[in-house]
Amino acid sequence: MQSIIIKNIKQLVGIQEAWTTCRKGSEMNHLQCLDNGYLILKDERIFDFGTMEKWHSNPSRIDADILEIDATGKLVFPSYCDSHSHAVFAGSREEEFVDRIKGLTYQQIAAKGGGILNSAAKLAMASEEELYESAWSRLQGLIKTGTGALEIKSGYGLSLESELKMLRVIKKLKADSPLTIKATFLGAHAVPLLFKDNKEGYINLLINEMMPAIANENLADYCDVFCEQNYFTKEETILILNTGKGYGMIPKVHAEQLSHSGGIEAGVSCGAISVDHLEYADANDIELLLNSKTMPTILPGAAFFLNLPNPPARAFIDSGLPLAIASDYNPGSSPSGNMNMMLSIASIQYKMTPAEVINAATINSAYAMGVSASHGSITRGKGANIFITKEIPSYSFIPYSFGVDLIETVILKGEVV
Repeated sequence: MQSIIIKNIKQLVGIQEAWTTCRKGSEMNHLQCLDNGYLILKDERIFDFGTMEKWHSNPSRIDADILEIDATGKLVFPSYCDSHSHAVFAGSREEEFVDRIKGLTYQQIAAKGGGILNSAAKLAMASEEELYESAWSRLQGLIKTGTGALEIKSGYGLSLESELKMLRVIKKLKADSPLTIKATFLGAHAVPLLFKDNKEGYINLLINEMMPAIANENLADYCDVFCEQNYFTKEETILILNTGKGYGMIPKVHAEQLSHSGGIEAGVSCGAISVDHLEYADANDIELLLNSKTMPTILPGAAFFLNLPNPPARAFIDSGLPLAIASDYNPGSSPSGNMNMMLSIASIQYKMTPAEVINAATINSAYAMGVSASHGSITRGKGANIFITKEIPSYSFIPYSFGVDLIETVILKGEVV
């Protein structure tokens, strides 16, 4: 594999000389950068970086066969880590978008057969090949907007056959894509119509049939539950997550999105790596998280698209907690996986600084998907996953210029893609 040197970088963003897992509280507003720098990528890793002055004093440190990229006037970032997505699905749901414009709530749309059950019906009719091809196309779009690591959930299957189908597609995407991908089993996304009056029977199916089959094929890294009114209770969430842990699946939780339903408490009690959404999180939840290793994760695209209350992002950070940002890319409540847009929403609506949102979408979201040892910062020895912007004045220009394509070059696993 050819080595790469990027020279004359206006600013190298998100440097960590020493490896750390995440940034918390006031640390999130510190974003270490280096001006007029170079970056060397070798053997799929970050090999070295420094100032151009340092490079000129010792230019013979690398291989003769090396691709040189001139980044004059441009910034270099670690790739985004999107720790919450539903990027494998069959068909869009714009008709529900119209329903919401006309005044229907998320719950009302679900009650008439929309929402998750709508996606489940469409997915049941799709083949693995069709799901793979459509997801592959979406992933190419995510790569272009700076994402380098992606978590993908099941949860539009809601049957043994369809959940396995989704997870097998994700496993193939893992093998084929330059993205670093993690798979999450989200069978507890909703109760299917077949079990409408027998939720206990569906939970038994999840834990007694789906989980053993998933573990047998090594299809999931994580297990997630939608802990919400009319979906799964706190107690049911704890049961499902603890059972998943027995099959090697680390817990995650959809928590406090549409109401306060105890998802954060369930996640912390199970040792979840993250709790996500958090629009209805309260002061007690913050105290629970402060005494845990669980990463609170906000999903600006979903809150924006569904017109939900803003999550208390400032309260999380000001209390000393870390905070991660992910896209929740899915056909029903966040039909965009563009992490640049997520940063803009978090800055504009949640009053997070540019430094805070960049840390939230890189080093902290890497933690939330279990890849902080290899992703999320410019650190020697970490994976060579970076992007180069067009000529821009500063890193604040990324969230400031909402909806504008500012990424010129993407490098994943040491190769220009």
